[in-house]
Amino acid sequence: MSVLVYINSSTGIHKSANEAVTYSKKLGGAVTVITNGGCDAVTLASLGKYGADKVLVDRSVNSNDDQQLTRMIATAADSVGATTVVFSHDLTAKAVAPRLSVRMKAGLISGAIDLPSGDGTTKVNVFSGKAFGAVKVNTSKKIISLLPNSILPEATGSDCAVEDFNGNAGSTNVKVITTKKPEGEIPLPEAELVVSAGRGLKGPENWGIVEDLAKALGAATACSRPVADIGWRPHHEHVGQTGVAIRPNLYIAAGISGAIQHLAGVNGSKVIVVINTDQEAPFFKAADYGIVGDAFEVLPRLTEAVKKFKG
Repeated sequence: MSVLVYINSSTGIHKSANEAVTYSKKLGGAVTVITNGGCDAVTLASLGKYGADKVLVDRSVNSNDDQQLTRMIATAADSVGATTVVFSHDLTAKAVAPRLSVRMKAGLISGAIDLPSGDGTTKVNVFSGKAFGAVKVNTSKKIISLLPNSILPEATGSDCAVEDFNGNAGSTNVKVITTKKPEGEIPLPEAELVVSAGRGLKGPENWGIVEDLAKALGAATACSRPVADIGWRPHHEHVGQTGVAIRPNLYIAAGISGAIQHLAGVNGSKVIVVINTDQEAPFFKAADYGIVGDAFEVLPRLTEAVKKFKG
């Protein structure tokens, strides 16, 4: 058995990449990583610590061109005789994996949260995380996209070989005019700790108490859709069904009522803490811990307690 893993390394190697490689190693067989570059060879070689046997790099491919990526990955799969292709379940996977499925005549398992069972059935998230499904494909080849934070990265190996590769991806029809990168030290999809707030903060001038707690915890900051829509916070911080879907180990939500659209983007969190003055807020039904109280009082006290604990 041979497994091919696609890694988007245009902005570096992130936790989700290490998760996908670890997952692929646990599937059994040789593990080859295919990427379109962005990182130096030394950084890419570090994927060997998580189970990669080698890394193939095609630096001629446009990471924004889904058709080029599909052709490159298909060529790499054929080159190494891969029977399984693994993605991290991100925006690229959602666009490329279905195309690759058709091209390779391979069954697609989208949003896997566990390794296949003995009979080949794989557990997946369905209905925006409100239920689980069991998927089994009968094709000889299969494609799996792994939901981030579903498996713990395991660094048990050593650096691997990095080789240049020609994916025969052809020319690109996509032209990037400008790129705006999110600000902040911790990208939301990669964050293990997230502090979020909604309209209960009453205005952007009050966001300091959210940022103070996030800084004390080493967490990323997020917000509800209404907050982003009215311009209090940038849109890349909007989490929910129509924003960024996250699966952190801890999600703290202050002043957010918990509409179904918001829950759909955060209900994969391992632990949810809700702070709200309204004890009837829907979010409390999904919370592991709930505090009925004013965020302006609770958040500073939490920040103080975290600093005292760490000190």
